Amino acid sequence: MQIIQPSTFHEFEQYYRLRYEMLRKPWHQPIGSERAEDDDQAIHLMALDENTGEIMGGCRVHLESDQEAQLRFLAVAPKYQNKQVGRRLLQAVEEEARKLGAQDLIVQAREYARNFYKRNGFTEEFPTHLLFGEVQHYQMRKPLH
Repeated sequence: MQIIQPSTFHEFEQYYRLRYEMLRKPWHQPIGSERAEDDDQAIHLMALDENTGEIMGGCRVHLESDQEAQLRFLAVAPKYQNKQVGRRLLQAVEEEARKLGAQDLIVQAREYARNFYKRNGFTEEFPTHLLFGEVQHYQMRKPLH
């Protein structure tokens, strides 16, 4: 597995396709809804299968404030789930957040992802928004020092 920052049209195409397929399509959202207005200000990461070049997972991180970096859109392709892809992406995000000078990493975790984040050192703070009227999110935090 190789973690890279997508830079080519093809890499970004794979990256956004995975984000759509995993985080928007199951809730019948339109193509394009996987993109965020501030994507151009974030650091994007993707895990690639070194043998096939296929995307295994992806996510992004940006500074939310001087002290906090926020992880968003972490998704792992179904055939690569439970193979440490999410954990490796999370480690890469933490490294990037530290380089940006963040003290804490926050995430708005979906209900079904809470245990993943807890296993990786995050603590749950409070429920936040309800996405698409049905996907409860929770703010979670991990100190980076």
